[in-house]
Amino acid sequence: MRTHAADAFPMIAALDLGSNSFHMVLARTSNGEMRIIERLGEKVQLAAGIDENRQLDEQAMQRGLDCLRRFAQLINHLPQGAVRVVGTNALREARNRAHFIRQAEAIVNHQVEVISGREEARLIYLGVSHTFPAAAGKRLVVDIGGGSSEFIVGEGFDSLLRESLQMGCVSFTQRFFRDGKITPARYAQAYTAARLELMSIEHGLRRLGWQDAVGASGTIRAVGLAIKGAGLSNGEVTAEGLGWLKRKLFKLGEVEKLDLEGIKPDRRSIFPAGLAILEAIFDALELDRMAHSEGALREGVLYDLIGRHHHEDIRDRTLSFLMERYHVDTEQAARVESKALEAFDQVANDWSLDQDWHRELLGWAARVHEVGLDIAHYHYHKHGAYLIEHSDLPGFSRQDQQMLALLVRGHRRNIPKQKFEELSEDGVKLTRLCVLLRFAILFHHIRGPQQAPDFRLSAGENHLDVAFPEGWLAQNPLTQADFTLEAEWLKRIDFDLTVH
Repeated sequence: MRTHAADAFPMIAALDLGSNSFHMVLARTSNGEMRIIERLGEKVQLAAGIDENRQLDEQAMQRGLDCLRRFAQLINHLPQGAVRVVGTNALREARNRAHFIRQAEAIVNHQVEVISGREEARLIYLGVSHTFPAAAGKRLVVDIGGGSSEFIVGEGFDSLLRESLQMGCVSFTQRFFRDGKITPARYAQAYTAARLELMSIEHGLRRLGWQDAVGASGTIRAVGLAIKGAGLSNGEVTAEGLGWLKRKLFKLGEVEKLDLEGIKPDRRSIFPAGLAILEAIFDALELDRMAHSEGALREGVLYDLIGRHHHEDIRDRTLSFLMERYHVDTEQAARVESKALEAFDQVANDWSLDQDWHRELLGWAARVHEVGLDIAHYHYHKHGAYLIEHSDLPGFSRQDQQMLALLVRGHRRNIPKQKFEELSEDGVKLTRLCVLLRFAILFHHIRGPQQAPDFRLSAGENHLDVAFPEGWLAQNPLTQADFTLEAEWLKRIDFDLTVH
């Protein structure tokens, strides 16, 4: 039985490796509630280090790693499961992200997950809805990041529509304000580029509608404070204030002269791009005003972490929805999952499957291994793997989805051993999980609630021994033939299966 996060982890932390800034929050938990005791943030501008070939340069990596060394003192003593580290758009974009992630994980002593834009949007909304005063009706939440901007319409704690666009204050600065000069022509280019991006989502957002709009990023906070400093609002962003601020920028002409209240020196260079994006959002969505929420992605990550340990794991709901959508035989999936986890428990020590995610991943794969059948029976394991890897699955990181897709891809016929090794340093352990999944599926090849025999597993490095009750295999020739064929498939990856 799982323990609550408050019981298992009295201290939890979230790290947000953003395209502009890295942030960390450390919180104390008690009875399902949390109190933030430390906030850290540093401008790293990872997105500024991505070249035209989508390679992250050494200087940007070094800035990020140096920042993480400072953060690490507060969190690298915390147990696995108490810390969640998420990477956003810059790491989504960088083709050489694995090189950075390996070094980052060695520093913080916890896994780094790269999340999709829509997953980022879900977590941002979760952070806002837990930290911003509740309001009746729907709410629009906007977050302008360094490399992407997220848009969510939600109600209460549930996000109804989640979108992510490839525009951010760092990437737009690189495109339109690289030398620090601010001109009406350059600003107009940035504004128009943002309006073009927004065209793909504005209809869907406006169709849902909302009662209030909330911004959840440093850009929106800085704009609100600058407008407040001019006596034009109480800290909210207003359409009138945006117009005044734009004219002020044109008058100043250079980012170095941006000595306005609310705009910190390290934000000056990216401020014009952020303002152009925000004005485009106001115009596209016909907004009059937007409040600011201090809670955003990192707070959402913390609340999501607490939810996972209170049996409110969004990932379980996501897989249930996927199974329903693709008409998975849920009774068969439950039988396979139960058998796979029973087998896992027998060999976990022998195979060093000692992380919580090993057991979790196997259970998930058992539940969804047949999603591809709704597409076609021929090569359904490949269809299923494609659906899992390329769908938006709330709660799952990209690596989660890739590993899950690979187990589904390998659950029958040939096991793509090389892909297992390429995906992860845990390629050997992933292969072992795949063998256990295949065992459970074969065990229940004949569908239905038949009385299943006891079995005993013992495992070596590249070997699995399966012992059934004496005489049972002889009485069940189809199962015997299945396991004989399975031994042939496993030989192809230099793995020995003996059954008796």
